[in-house]
This record gives sequence, C-alpha cells and structure tokens, in this order.
Amino acid sequence: MKKALVLLFASILLHANEVEDIVRKVDHNMRGKTLYVKMKMTVQTAHHKRSMELESWSEGKKKNFVKVLAPSREYGITFLSLDGQMWQYVPKIERIIKIPPSMMLQKWMGSDITNDDVVKQSSIVDDYTPKLLGKKGTIVTISLIPKPQATVVWGKIVTQIDTRTYTSVQEVYYDQEGTKVRVFDYADVKQYGKYYLPTLWKVKPFDAPGHLTTIKIEDARYDAPIDPAYFSLSALKRFSN
Repeated sequence: MKKALVLLFASILLHANEVEDIVRKVDHNMRGKTLYVKMKMTVQTAHHKRSMELESWSEGKKKNFVKVLAPSREYGITFLSLDGQMWQYVPKIERIIKIPPSMMLQKWMGSDITNDDVVKQSSIVDDYTPKLLGKKGTIVTISLIPKPQATVVWGKIVTQIDTRTYTSVQEVYYDQEGTKVRVFDYADVKQYGKYYLPTLWKVKPFDAPGHLTTIKIEDARYDAPIDPAYFSLSALKRFSN
C-alpha cells in the first residue's frame, strides 16, 4: 500500500513538473532573452475602426519600451516598464506620466488590451501556479492561478497551448470574482530561429459586443543586442522623435 502511494505521489509530481515545463517554454517563446517587435494594431468597436503601428523592445521580464509610430497625431508617444513600474511620455504636452499599479487594468490607447499587457508586467512562470485541465492531441488546456504573494491583475487565466511549438492557441482571462473578462485567440505561428511566435492576435471582451482588437506582428527579432538606453526614464523623450 505504501509503495503504491509513493508511486502515485511520484507520478503526480512528474505530471506537475511537465505542466510547469510547458508553461515555461511558452513564456520563453514570448520573450526570449531580448525581443524587438514591429506590429500593427487595429481597434474595432460598434461605431468606429482605427489602426496604429508600434515598435517594442524588451529584455527579460522586467524591461520593456514601446513607441507609437502611427497615426501621425500620436507619433512619438512612448511607454516604459522597468522593475514593475510604468511611465508614459506624451509629446504634445511634453510630459512624463507615471502610471500607478491601480491602472494596470485600464484599456491601452482605446484598445481591448491593458497597460499590463503592453508592459508585460506579469510572468506566467513566476506569478501563477499551473494545473492541467485536459489534453486533446497536441493541445493542452491549463489553468493558471495566481500565487499567494503575486501582485497580478487577473484572478485566473485558462490557456490552450499547442505542444508542437509551445505557443498559445487561446487564453481566457477572469477577474478576481471569477467572471470572464476577455479572450485572446492566436494564429499564424511563425518560426524565428529557435523561437515560435503567433503573429496574429485577436482580443475580444465579453462585456462589449462588437469590440475587437487585432494585432498583426510584422517583424520580430530575438536575442539581438538592445541599447541599454532604451530602459531608462530618459528614453521616453530621447526615443520619442
């Protein structure tokens, strides 16, 4: 009986380790050591449609810089995330604004993504505990529950992952009360060296019918050197032009 329990316990541990490994590989695909991305974002509501072009530079989990390239009226707006803090620079008013943690769930630039998404503040590896919910072919479904001491904005994330490329197929986000808030759908996976990245993202909120944010990644460069100057407060103005 004791031997059976030991074997069962070992099997459960191995299973948990495998799930953690899957999540770790997905997170690594989305970040690399460094990552430069150029993308186009289209925001559609029941009343209007608008597009933006963006560039992003990131290093690891705590450094991220974003610049708006188009439309022209918003060119040069920049965002910096550094060690869990976030700032924005608006050229028209020549002002740097610090964005408090309480605004991480605020919609970014009128889209259906949040400030937290833009700066990649949360890490699914460090901040969440994964649990396998099911498996069908190469697709595994995993729930991500925040760790007790994690400072995150979501109460739960349920993700579907393709284990052929270790990329997300879909992510459903829940608030702290367990209500569905939005869904991310990913497609058009492309290979960049040793990394795989979905290049088409669609974000739909559950409380706003007709709303859709589409992100199309046009270029991605992994593990290339990034000027450390991008990850300082002075970068907000310096790289705005």
